[in-house]
Amino acid sequence: MQDVLAKFEFDNVIRRMVESNTLYLVIKEFNSPKGYLGPDKIGAVDCGYIFEDLVRRFSESFGEEAGAHFTSRDIIYLMTDLLLSDADLTSTGNVTVYDMAMGTSQMLSCMEERIHDLNSETEVTCFGQEFNPSTFAIAKADMMIRGGDPNNMRFGDTLSDDQFSGYTFQYCISNPPFGIDWKREQKAVEAENKKGELGRFAPGLPKISDGQQLFVLNGLSKLAPNGRMAIIQNGSPLFSGDAGSGPSSIRKYILENDWLDAIIQLSTDQFMNTGISTYIWVLCKDKPAHRAGKVQLIDASHCYEPRRKSIGTKRNDISDLCRSLIVQAYGEFKNGAIYGDKGGVYCQSKVFNSEEFGYHKIVVERPKRDEQGNVVTKRGKPVADSSLRDTENVPLTEDINEYFKREVLPYAPDAWIDKSKTKVGYEIPMTRYFYEYQAPEKVEDIMERIRVLERDIAGGLKALFHENA
Repeated sequence: MQDVLAKFEFDNVIRRMVESNTLYLVIKEFNSPKGYLGPDKIGAVDCGYIFEDLVRRFSESFGEEAGAHFTSRDIIYLMTDLLLSDADLTSTGNVTVYDMAMGTSQMLSCMEERIHDLNSETEVTCFGQEFNPSTFAIAKADMMIRGGDPNNMRFGDTLSDDQFSGYTFQYCISNPPFGIDWKREQKAVEAENKKGELGRFAPGLPKISDGQQLFVLNGLSKLAPNGRMAIIQNGSPLFSGDAGSGPSSIRKYILENDWLDAIIQLSTDQFMNTGISTYIWVLCKDKPAHRAGKVQLIDASHCYEPRRKSIGTKRNDISDLCRSLIVQAYGEFKNGAIYGDKGGVYCQSKVFNSEEFGYHKIVVERPKRDEQGNVVTKRGKPVADSSLRDTENVPLTEDINEYFKREVLPYAPDAWIDKSKTKVGYEIPMTRYFYEYQAPEKVEDIMERIRVLERDIAGGLKALFHENA
């Protein structure tokens, strides 16, 4: 019966193409030289781009949100190479890989490919979860074709319907949606947050408008004691949220556990449906000794190759050269080192102690003055004037009292710190760390350019009026 229905549908498609005069044109295109897509002309990476572009167009037609599905092969291979840069795969044991927002499972297949490049005898078991029915079906079918266990590809919302509770994995690689709210999952997420250490979201909750940090916490909860994760995020998790807020508390949790290994800033226009700057966070549950207590930041925003033709908003590629430079920078772990040509394609590495990202937010109070200018007191202590209240962010690397004496008391001698309100916060102002001062143009040069323009304008007016005369 199914064969009959399939033939009936196929006949309907052919009939509609005949009626619209498109059947001949389609056949003609497939028979033309440019319609040839043999393996000698189209490689595996090109097939991946073709496939992803088709899925992108399909999803856009259904109003899918930006950043929800697509990570091109060049970025995936960079992530896999970062994860496996110092991996010991000399043994032939089993390696587990997990993607919590797998889309069509291309990250998992690329990770398996890279592991087998290092050791073809290593057994790789992939696990993934996806809540979009269409892409989930593709991922499950792809796993069956590749000979894996399709039951490891599971359907459901990772935040509210975790299909891998109690599992741990050696590697996690993922590009979860960013800039998308978690209102749909709010009830379940808040309930799990209240479980404390028994749940995935104990450290805190991000703002309701952006749930990407929830995926980071989910991934960390599933990393084995020696596990490593590479996850893509936008700029918000670097600095959003004040001390004591959910986003800052999540950063605090990660940094104080010494799980943040590196952050790599990519260039803009790297994705098919969003042009914003993105970052790869590399997290490690068991850092090697020389990286312990430290975080590496890599600015790779200049490390790209412009595409000859854009795919959606993807105008830049991470070429083999770019990837090798970034992986070299990550592997060598040097502070202040530049890899590549500073005038062209390059990346820059800087290394910081984890505590350099932290600060104490102190509340500075000043006393009220009555109509006669006297300090108002209560129980022998000055009463704070809320209208004069201020805050200061004191780096964790500085003594609070010394900072207060140097930065506050010279300008407000009657001020004091309300120590009960002091909070610890963390932020990673990556742009500030890699900012390079550009000297403004000299006044003399500006004046000379103005004089040249004035002469050109005067000459043009003279010629115009002379012709009119």
